[in-house]
Amino acid sequence: MRGILTIAILAAALNGAAQARDLSLAYFMGPKHPMNAGLMAPFGEQLASATGGALSVQQFPGGALNSTPPKQYSILLDGVADIVFALPGYTADAFPKTNVVGLPGVCDSALECSEALQRARPELEKEYNAKVLALWANAPPVLITKDKPVTKLSDLEGLKVRVTSKGDVPFVEALGASAVAQPVNVINQNLANGVIDAIMIDPSAIGSFKLYEPANYVTSWFPGSGSAFVLLMNRDVYDGLSDGERAAVDQISSAELSLNAGSAYDAVAAKGLSVAEANGVEIVDWDDGERDNVQAVIDAAMDEMAGNSVGDSTIG
Repeated sequence: MRGILTIAILAAALNGAAQARDLSLAYFMGPKHPMNAGLMAPFGEQLASATGGALSVQQFPGGALNSTPPKQYSILLDGVADIVFALPGYTADAFPKTNVVGLPGVCDSALECSEALQRARPELEKEYNAKVLALWANAPPVLITKDKPVTKLSDLEGLKVRVTSKGDVPFVEALGASAVAQPVNVINQNLANGVIDAIMIDPSAIGSFKLYEPANYVTSWFPGSGSAFVLLMNRDVYDGLSDGERAAVDQISSAELSLNAGSAYDAVAAKGLSVAEANGVEIVDWDDGERDNVQAVIDAAMDEMAGNSVGDSTIG
């Protein structure tokens, strides 16, 4: 009788082990990027805990599953990865409503931008053919340059400025610059070799992507709000989970996960400016009255764009 009971217990244990599953999580940054500690690692830890180890997350950082950041959503749809970290701004036409958060004047910090996204989340989730695990933003941008500081509106004339999303283009070009959308993994080299003259980006990237190496100046304010980020799970993978596992995923992917990521970005943004200064980069501000001149141009551009369509709504 004892032998039969032992076999039954062992069979049950083996059956549970067979059902345990590692979910692949792909991102293009290195494992030391702040969003690993701020979002991806906590998500994996919470998922393993909530499912008793039935589900765990195996990370594939540094572009191991995809070295082209704009293709992150595509590899999710194709089943190359179960979960991806992605920037909707890289494929802005697919996510027009999500990217409205990056327009000037929407929000003033990563947390505030993330809160705005959470308020709109039920509407924004409709843009994704995936399970949305988190939806958050980084801090508003600064302007990073190599050859000259930008402290007045006329300094922007003719500069090739890297932007995150095509949604940034009208505003940058209204200021007299030429806007070029580029993924973050190429901008260090492109600033160094003169392919671009300036980088419009959240200051957290200064440390994460060593932008202090090619940079000599950082203009501490530039019009814009936070860029949106998403953590997505393949829809077929999510639908294939057990009821209990889906409930665990739903619970973990609450607003708290996204807001914690936003708060983490605010902390790293402040650190980015400190890292720049520590590496000899000069932090500059606009000359007297020049920020008002920039804002006037941006306000006029916003008035023109307010009626533009984003899905079944308008920017306004």
